[in-house]
Amino acid sequence: MSYIHLTIEKRSQIEVLRKEGYSIRRIASLIGVHHSTVARELNRVEGEYSAIKAHQLAISKSANRGRPTKLTPQLAALIESRLQQTWSSEEIVSAELVGVLSFKTIYSWIHRGFLTVTETVLRRKGKKPSTQEKRGRFTVKRTIKERPQEVEDREVFGHWELDTMVSSRGESKGCLVTFVERKTRFYIAVKMEDRTKDSMFLAISSLYNTLTSKLLKTFTVDRGKEFACYEQVETKFGIPMYFANAYAAWQRGTNENSNGLLRKFFPKKTNLAQVTQDKLREALMLINNRPRKCLGFKTPFDMLKHEIRKLI
Repeated sequence: MSYIHLTIEKRSQIEVLRKEGYSIRRIASLIGVHHSTVARELNRVEGEYSAIKAHQLAISKSANRGRPTKLTPQLAALIESRLQQTWSSEEIVSAELVGVLSFKTIYSWIHRGFLTVTETVLRRKGKKPSTQEKRGRFTVKRTIKERPQEVEDREVFGHWELDTMVSSRGESKGCLVTFVERKTRFYIAVKMEDRTKDSMFLAISSLYNTLTSKLLKTFTVDRGKEFACYEQVETKFGIPMYFANAYAAWQRGTNENSNGLLRKFFPKKTNLAQVTQDKLREALMLINNRPRKCLGFKTPFDMLKHEIRKLI
């Protein structure tokens, strides 16, 4: 006889017959179910069998069927908090949940609706082709091929990649210049009034006055017209600027990836001129305190502190 889901009526019959002293097999025969069904049903409730209590337990179990057994309220709260702080699933697992679950499980829980967050907390994969530079050209002094090997190896602190993040087209001239240190992945963003070489020089001057020359050895940039200030930078601060090949964003992959993290806070249609310093500072704090796989799941901020201690 195949398994039959019990109704409240059959459970009531089991309760009455059991109190009358009938055996499990006899009860099963009388109500038309397999004896194993009756045995499981009687084991459902601790102590004396109650049809109402057993039915409530069955309904509760049915409602939770298919839900992850590992997902406790405490675990859900931790995962949701980290996702809201822009951590990836892999970063959450590797930094705080090693041996507890797979990062793929978190993706599954999000997609199946077991967490209160939605898929919008996940970073989009892939990028659209970048637009071509239409503001004229200038002659570069140093190409990326001339960059010292220590920059490529990421073993020496102080080598930075730079880029600009612009507002929505026609929305505003306000933009950000972003700096990321190649070894530690420490990330900085400075507001600029516009995307000109004069504004870029002011932003670099601000960074230099904050970090000093010990922390700034080289800059790697694209061929955007705003970096035509490279001669001023090299003359005043002694920092060589190396230019990536045209339309080769992958040569500044660290900066491109970091900009993608910042775009989670300020999407492409954002008017960056209206972004407050407090909002920008908050976003950078979250990004720099996010554990990175490439850093052994340490944070860029921790790595920066380590490098600064070595200089003291």
